[in-house]
Amino acid sequence: MQQRLRKFVRYLKLQYVKLLRAKGGAYSIAMGFAIGLFVEMFNLPTYGTSFVLIFPLIYLLRGNLPSALVGFVFGKLIYPLMFMLNKMMADLVLPAHFSIRFSFLPEKINHFLLFNLKMIVGGMIDGLLLGILFFFPIWYSVQVFKRKRKEKRRARKIVIEASKPAIE
Repeated sequence: MQQRLRKFVRYLKLQYVKLLRAKGGAYSIAMGFAIGLFVEMFNLPTYGTSFVLIFPLIYLLRGNLPSALVGFVFGKLIYPLMFMLNKMMADLVLPAHFSIRFSFLPEKINHFLLFNLKMIVGGMIDGLLLGILFFFPIWYSVQVFKRKRKEKRRARKIVIEASKPAIE
C-alpha cells in the first residue's frame, strides 16, 4: 500500500514537471490547466461529451493542450470532493421552484434530468471559480520555474565558455 502511494506521488510530481516544461508561455500553460479543470467539473453529468469542449476553448483562449489534459486529470481527482459543492452551488443559483417535467417520461427520469442539470450548472460555476483560483498560482510558478531554468542555463554556459581554451 505504501509503495502504491509513493508511486502515485511520484506520478503526480512527474505530471507537475511536465506541466512546467510544456511549450508555450506561462499564460498558455496556466490557461490550459484552468480550461481542463473547468471542463472536468461538468463532464460527469454530460457523460463525457463536454470533453470535446476543451479543443475550441484551447484555441480561443490560447491555452496549452497538454496542460489542459493535466488539468482535466487533476479535476478527476478532486471531483469527488466537489460533487456536493456543485449541487449546493446550483441550488443557490437556480430558482427553488425550478423543475423539469416531460409528460411522456416517468417521474424518476424527470428527477434524474433535474439532478443532472443542477450538476452541470453547479459544475460550470465551480469549474470557473476553480479555474480562476488555480490560474494565478500556476502562472506565477511557471514564470518562476522558467526564470530559474534560464538562469541555470546561463550559468552553465558561462562555466563551459570559461573552461574552453582560448584560440589564438
